[in-house]
Parts: sequence; structure tokens; C-alpha cells
Amino acid sequence: MDDLTRITPTPQQLKALSHPVRLRILGLLRTEGPATATGLAARLGLNSGATSYHLRQLATHGFVEDDAERGNGRDRWWRAAHQATLTDPADLAGASDEERETYDAYSQSVAVVHTDLLQRAVEEQALVPQEWREATALSDWGLRLTPQRARQLVEAIEQLVEGWSEDPSGDETADFVVVLHSFPYPGRLGGDPS
Repeated sequence: MDDLTRITPTPQQLKALSHPVRLRILGLLRTEGPATATGLAARLGLNSGATSYHLRQLATHGFVEDDAERGNGRDRWWRAAHQATLTDPADLAGASDEERETYDAYSQSVAVVHTDLLQRAVEEQALVPQEWREATALSDWGLRLTPQRARQLVEAIEQLVEGWSEDPSGDETADFVVVLHSFPYPGRLGGDPS
């Protein structure tokens, strides 16, 4: 992961990502490589006009770019401009209400995309070889922590995953997803307790 290119979006750029379809498009371009609007539309169950619109919005904000090595005058190919998007809630200290709302809208979109990905993985479990089923985990832990210690835990997990070396490509390797969700228990710090 040492050569991973990343972007830390500005609030304006983050606003462009605050749509689940755009996050899905960006995710597909990152994981599956360059594609046309038509190809992405087929994968997402959308029409190519809507997909083209979302691609242009992503391009305007620097998340995707033309893939000059592919296509011709008729087919426009797109690729991800970065391999990862980083956001940090600590950046919200001193942020305006609009910037906080943008971050919250982005977080909602991320939750939708992650939930969809998890649901698809669970639905496909019966088709996955046993050794991959054994490597899959749907776990949660409840800990009583201060905000500082909670952040330390998240950072330790992030460092562990980012430092984990990938296996060379081969017959037994596959793309493996690690998604981290960490949050105060809903309803305990200011939300509706229901």
C-alpha cells in the first residue's frame, strides 16, 4: 500500500461525493479499473445519461479523469484519479454549519454504500469457498472509552490494516474488504434513545 494515492477533499469536493451513486461509481473505477458511462450504467442499473452526469460532477471536483489510453471519439473512458479518499472528523473543529452538514451528508452516503456492500457479501456467502467464509467476520464489540481512547483505538486499527502487506497475485488470492465502523452507541450521547 506504499504507493497508494490519496485525496483529502475540500468541503466543496466532499459535497460532490455526498451522493451514493457517485460513491459507487468512484468505487467501481477504483476496484475494477477504467470504464465508460455505458458500462458503469449497466453495472449500477442506471441510464447512461444519469451516469454521465455523475461522472462529470466527479471530474469537475478532481475524483475521476479521462483515460487517454482507451476509447475513441465515440467512447469516453473514465478512471479514478486517486485510490483512496481520506476524511477526518477532527477537521470539523471550527468548521461552519454548512461544512458540518456536508460532512454529515457524505457520511450518510458512505453508510448507504457500505450497507449495500455488506448485504451483497452476506447474500453471496453460500457461493464462497469455505476458507473464505472462515476469513469473513461480522463482529461488534462494546467498550466504555473516552473520546481520546476511542480515537487511539481507531488509529491503531487503521495502522494495522494499512501496514498489512498484500499477498502476491495468484490462484488463492482475492480482493478482500475491511470496513471499519466505530461510533458512540446511538441514542446515548444526544440522539433519540429509541
